[in-house]
Amino acid sequence: MIGRRPLLKGLGAWSASTGLGALGAPVGLTGLGTVGGVGAGLALSPGMAGAQTLSDAPLRFPRDHGAHPETRIEWWYLTGVLRAPSETAEATRSNAATPLPPPTHGFQLTFFRLRNDLARPLDSAFAPGQLMLAHAAISDLGRQRLLHDQRVLRHGFANARTELGDTAVRLGDWQLRRSDAGEGRSRYDLVMHSETAGFALSLSLRAPLPPLLQGREGWSRKGPGPEQASRYVSEPQLAGTGRLALRDGGTREVAARAWLDHEWSNDLLGRGAEERTTSSAASGPAVPTAHAGWDWLGLNLDDGSALTLFQVRGDDGTAVWTGGSWRGADGRQADFEQQLRFEPLAHWRSPVSLATYPVRWRVRTPRGVILVEAAFQAQEIDARRSTGFPYWEGAARVSDEAGRPLGWGYLEMTGYAGRVPL
Repeated sequence: MIGRRPLLKGLGAWSASTGLGALGAPVGLTGLGTVGGVGAGLALSPGMAGAQTLSDAPLRFPRDHGAHPETRIEWWYLTGVLRAPSETAEATRSNAATPLPPPTHGFQLTFFRLRNDLARPLDSAFAPGQLMLAHAAISDLGRQRLLHDQRVLRHGFANARTELGDTAVRLGDWQLRRSDAGEGRSRYDLVMHSETAGFALSLSLRAPLPPLLQGREGWSRKGPGPEQASRYVSEPQLAGTGRLALRDGGTREVAARAWLDHEWSNDLLGRGAEERTTSSAASGPAVPTAHAGWDWLGLNLDDGSALTLFQVRGDDGTAVWTGGSWRGADGRQADFEQQLRFEPLAHWRSPVSLATYPVRWRVRTPRGVILVEAAFQAQEIDARRSTGFPYWEGAARVSDEAGRPLGWGYLEMTGYAGRVPL
């Protein structure tokens, strides 16, 4: 087995220069950590049903880039595509309207913080009152293969931490840190590696604009119930460079175009769906208030604009809620609450979970109709050892109805292998 040192050989000096070491000395955590000796899922304890109402106070930065431990669930979600730096620079110089060259790889790094209210609280630093989970993945677009890893640890020790004042998240030696780049803009530095899966990635990314506040000034509705909402901040069109190392593919310099979501909630998908579903002869068909899963798209378009598109599905597969936004390269923004229509055009059946996922979509938006297609089909993440359920997460190309390329992004689909336990 190739050890950690060969895989990280090309990344060590870069990591030191980014300042990520301030999060604490790297810990040699390989593969999946455990809590109490078993994998932990995202199913929340009954005691959490009484969690306080989600605050709708105006967001303040950099504070709200940091953690919100009073809420039940929170994540920092970073995805993107990687290209050869020389090709990216040449396309940028030649014509800003020219599509960038096709990417060679996609990547995902997601940190989850989960508040775990115990039925009998323990007065101990070792009590798992907050848990941390993380997923990391590389999509090799040329070889059409997915490399991924997952981890779980209790929060609060040196190797599993979040910070309140700004984004500074680590789980073992997977790290994400934000710093100020001036005029309200962000810089993000990340390092992730997996000896188990055979990859290592380090990136430094900059945002072209201040954070995008989704929904109503960062209050993003996820359903008809007033409690079904999250605080939701995005950083689209992140751009930067770094290094990618693959156990069987060497080390290379890369240029990245990425997307970051930071989201926190107390009741993201609704609780007690069966109790709160309404139906009567007078009111008509039942309206589900809890959901089976969602389809989400974060798309960086070649003209510098960005699209967030999502639908939340009920148990019968129909859309319960849709939302998202458009932001232009100049910062103009439009909200898409209840204005989208998702139409699946092609499907793929997973040989692992046996779930069937739509891998080609037509999405009708107020900005026009787009087609979204998976870069390759087999990008399912088997996360049953951490978050407790498989889901599909992968790089996808975007085009107009005539097939003209518009850009790239990431497609996430949950609930096809069973209801998401949130």
